[in-house]
Amino acid sequence: MKNIIRVGAVAAVSALALAACASAPEDEGTSSADATTGAAPAETVDFKACMVSDSGGFDDKSFNQSGYEGLTRAESELGIEIASAESTTDADFAPNIEAQVAAGCDLIITVGFLLSQATVDAALANPDVSFAIIDDLADNDYDGTTDAENIKPITFDTDEASFLAGYAAAGASASGTLSTFGGMNIPSVTIFMDGFLAGANYYNETMGGDVKVLGWDGTDGQFTGDFSDQSKGQNVTDEFLSQGADVVMPVAGPVGLGAAAAVQSAGNAWLIGVDSDWTVTTDYADIVLTSVLKNIGNSVFDTIAATVESGFSAEPYLGTLENEGVGVADFAEGVVPEDVLAELDTIKAGIIDGSISVDVS
Repeated sequence: MKNIIRVGAVAAVSALALAACASAPEDEGTSSADATTGAAPAETVDFKACMVSDSGGFDDKSFNQSGYEGLTRAESELGIEIASAESTTDADFAPNIEAQVAAGCDLIITVGFLLSQATVDAALANPDVSFAIIDDLADNDYDGTTDAENIKPITFDTDEASFLAGYAAAGASASGTLSTFGGMNIPSVTIFMDGFLAGANYYNETMGGDVKVLGWDGTDGQFTGDFSDQSKGQNVTDEFLSQGADVVMPVAGPVGLGAAAAVQSAGNAWLIGVDSDWTVTTDYADIVLTSVLKNIGNSVFDTIAATVESGFSAEPYLGTLENEGVGVADFAEGVVPEDVLAELDTIKAGIIDGSISVDVS
């Protein structure tokens, strides 16, 4: 078994590791703050926040689960009422949102781009209800604006954090070959892959390396076509490993668990998790080099808290390295060279002040 002691290379970036997995609700309706956290509930506030998952469900060990943790935190710390609806197929999206509207929710948060059209439709039909959507701009006609005035986009500059992971992975790779793949070819997926490739390229430029990245060239790459079939993730990763890759970053939700199984079976490679800290949310801590964190739980809590305090605002939330909306988790000890780890603080500062570009060139 690999050494699983973790080392924090970028303190400000990895200050927040997501908490252990919260249990998803068994049915729609409210849950008890005492049952969720064991803590005394806050003073009750007359506000109801609701959430609708995508088809991955609230136990996906990824962004649905992280979002739900932010919802239950808001219940516990803000004293609000919550409700949730778990989707199992795309056909559940619209009915689940409609059920939350009928339940009198003050704010309905939908999780992921798959719910974009259903969220827009519901928002247009219910202009007096406030909505937020995680990881999507709800800009389905691609005109640069959200398609309903009562939707708040919650988005993340994950390419900033992926850049750090790509740089570190390039330094850690013994074979000089990294790999990444996505569930679907959509912006919220490829932004991770862009940053990862750019970070590896930056390593080559500044450290005189010759590391290559399989699965993404900045324009096109490898995608499984969904976020649920773990066997596809395993098959894609096995192919990467056969080509010499010794670090794999799947950006594919639960499909990434198939990649983790392939890496663990190989015994000579590392995995980079996404969205949450995979040493906490999965059973594959021994093969996780680091994780690119999308601090969704924080963003959900902050969005609810701001709405409770000041009323709804449709101004987009953008998570960055600077506001710790994105980051990287601790690295497995002894894998990334010390000089590479030491450079990450400087790189992070350069990304924040704009002197280092995370664009793929």
